[in-house]
Amino acid sequence: MLCLLKTSSFIRRACGLIRFDPRTYRYKFRRRDQAALEQRIKEICEPRVRFGYRRVHVLLRREGWEINAKKTYRVYKELGMQLRNKTPKRRVKAKLRDDRKEAVNPNDVWAMDFVHDQLATGRKIRILTVVEPPAFLH
Repeated sequence: MLCLLKTSSFIRRACGLIRFDPRTYRYKFRRRDQAALEQRIKEICEPRVRFGYRRVHVLLRREGWEINAKKTYRVYKELGMQLRNKTPKRRVKAKLRDDRKEAVNPNDVWAMDFVHDQLATGRKIRILTVVEPPAFLH
């Protein structure tokens, strides 16, 4: 049975049933050796850490490399040269204020918050709620 599966007539017939070209079935993609390209990208990026793939691509084109920008990006990313995007740190304004004093008596600490809601008519309202935290209630 296994020999039957490997015969070209069986493959031709199976490909014909699903309307698939047998040459496409047999085609094996072979990527060209890109060791020289990888080495050159490393050499360009080593002294210039902040260079992105676009600038590296321009330098490669100036040197005479026949290369597509998408290939430059793929190789650049495979080599791990891609810098991660830094998300800006959230600035905490409470750190800028003076240190808070320890609450000793009731009414020393209050908590406040804005509550946003929408009425049945569609009108939006904001309410400032001011409460004393439960730890300080009598």
